[in-house]
Amino acid sequence: MSSSATETLVTTPTLDRYFENSKSSYIELNGVNTPKQLIGNALKERVQNIDHDICEPGDEDTFFVADLGEVYRQHMRWKLNLPRVKPFYAVKCNPDPQVIRLLSELGTGFDCASKAEIEMVLKAGIDPSRIIYAQPCKTNSYVRYAANQGVKQMTFDNTDELHKIKKLYPGAELYLRICTDDSSSLCRLSMKFGAAMDTTEELLSLAKELGLNVVGVSFHVGSGASDPLAFMNAVRDARTVFDQAADHGFSLHTLDVGGGFCSETFEDMAAVLSAALDNYMPSHINVIGEPGRYYVSSAFTIACHIIARRTITLPETGIKSYMLYLNDGLYGNFSSIIFDHQNPIAHVLQTGANQRFHYNALSSQQSHHNESTEYSIWGPTCDGIDRIAESVRFDHTLDMGDWLYFEDMGAYTKCSATRFNGFSDAHDVVYVCSEPGAKALLGMK
Repeated sequence: MSSSATETLVTTPTLDRYFENSKSSYIELNGVNTPKQLIGNALKERVQNIDHDICEPGDEDTFFVADLGEVYRQHMRWKLNLPRVKPFYAVKCNPDPQVIRLLSELGTGFDCASKAEIEMVLKAGIDPSRIIYAQPCKTNSYVRYAANQGVKQMTFDNTDELHKIKKLYPGAELYLRICTDDSSSLCRLSMKFGAAMDTTEELLSLAKELGLNVVGVSFHVGSGASDPLAFMNAVRDARTVFDQAADHGFSLHTLDVGGGFCSETFEDMAAVLSAALDNYMPSHINVIGEPGRYYVSSAFTIACHIIARRTITLPETGIKSYMLYLNDGLYGNFSSIIFDHQNPIAHVLQTGANQRFHYNALSSQQSHHNESTEYSIWGPTCDGIDRIAESVRFDHTLDMGDWLYFEDMGAYTKCSATRFNGFSDAHDVVYVCSEPGAKALLGMK
């Protein structure tokens, strides 16, 4: 969440302890305990309290419903399938303060890429030893800040960075980040970061000469990776660097396997990674990972308001289709369409003057019937590329004032929203919790 994001206070007294000193909202609905019911009721309560004819500017803005119980379940799933790997949550993916608080209570570490992310985690009361500054090319002042705050763990992948660290933070605990084959990932990172395997000897030699403390190796197979063998090959290369480091007098103790984990393929990925660790890394080697989208993607649902509609009539047939304009788009929470290759699926949330609610019903789904109505979905800015969907079909006739929702919107969405055209990057988050374990952990009734 951006620092300017706003959240509405809708909390019960029993939850005040959790949200003390926070303006976050939390919906607790008695007798409702399934994720879909909790999310649906939170969406319904919010949109049905908005009167588009008299509401103030901003009242009908996009908002999220976040299920903290889903984050908890993903953590339990991680521990079951990767018990050897301690997760360090990638804050960049979604720096939501309540997600960070929950993961802190669950004992995770945190992967930070900037001074602002480090500061956010530290302000949550998290010990600096639970942070890795996983940015191979760091700003000088940020390195000094990390040193002043006692954040020792950080990555490097080139000689210039080693000289920088020698000057600014010689006591840092360093991880040599190596290049990997990330050709099967959604977002490739090795073209920008990672030392080639034919340069690792040189880097280790220089680190020794400078008297720096190299403690581990890191890699990243790319965000949204789809080939499990990428982990096998990367761990094998890391083993080579561990051996090289021993030859230079280093005693490495930690392997950072990075991120790239997707919920859809997690078990397959975890099985290959676990086998690779068993084959190449002795049991005394600590292993950490940097999952981001894995934890939060499915935990966030976004609701968007239709602010305008344009009718398109084909002159040959007279068939009508419509352009729908939402109050959010590619320059807001849908930027992931461009840089993260995501394909958000629109569903109908509420339609008509009678405010008929369709969440999680067959009637909310996109239609494949030829007699259904075709729509294209656009964002609110004046840029022609601001399009969310080129062609979708619904059985409903949608108009201004209706609402759509999109699931799986927790990763690389609100963290990258801009203020282009003067639209706000601040969006409310309504929190629900479908998992008793998470509520118990946080002292909720």
